[in-house]
Amino acid sequence: MAALAPNSDIVVVERRCELRIIISLPGRYCLVNRGSRREPDQYACRAINISAQAIAFAAPVRGAVDDWVKAEVEHFGRLEGPIQRLLDDRGFVMHIAAAEPERRKLADRIDWFDLHKNHEVADRRTQARFVPSNPHARLTFADASRMDGFVLDLSISGAAISAASVPPVGTFLAVGKVLGRVVRHFVGGFAVEFIELQDAQTVEDLVSRRPGQVGRV
Repeated sequence: MAALAPNSDIVVVERRCELRIIISLPGRYCLVNRGSRREPDQYACRAINISAQAIAFAAPVRGAVDDWVKAEVEHFGRLEGPIQRLLDDRGFVMHIAAAEPERRKLADRIDWFDLHKNHEVADRRTQARFVPSNPHARLTFADASRMDGFVLDLSISGAAISAASVPPVGTFLAVGKVLGRVVRHFVGGFAVEFIELQDAQTVEDLVSRRPGQVGRV
């Protein structure tokens, strides 16, 4: 029986490396252009599922297949690697570049997170700020130009947004169907204050675009 122990251990490690879990964790990332000397722009994102091999992000800027990504995700720390494929609804899947010992440690963290995450579903709309289930929004400006935005969090009075470019403070725009004004910048995005307070039960529907297909790792 003792001779079977090493094989048993290998099976356990392989299962952990194959484990893929659905998550919803905030993070930041940048697309690295190795031929450029300028500091890459940072964008906010949300990790939507992860395995020890790859991670999927909902993100405002997708890049292209094989672009190199450096990301930092809450609970999982720094991860990097090339874009493996693009998702239909503003996101991408990144292959996680890691040596085998690092990959096994990541598999252990995924296993631990899956066992300890809170499975209770709270009513987010009763909170002062919450993360919308569909974070994608269409931004419309006074000159009728449009831009896709990624909603980091939302309340009845405003939203935190990440996008491919950052409008100047004072810019008026519509986030989905809600009018607002850019009031400040932060690393990876900007804050919009709504012109009027919104109803807590309908603000997410007014802001978010129709959800598309959620990508799988």
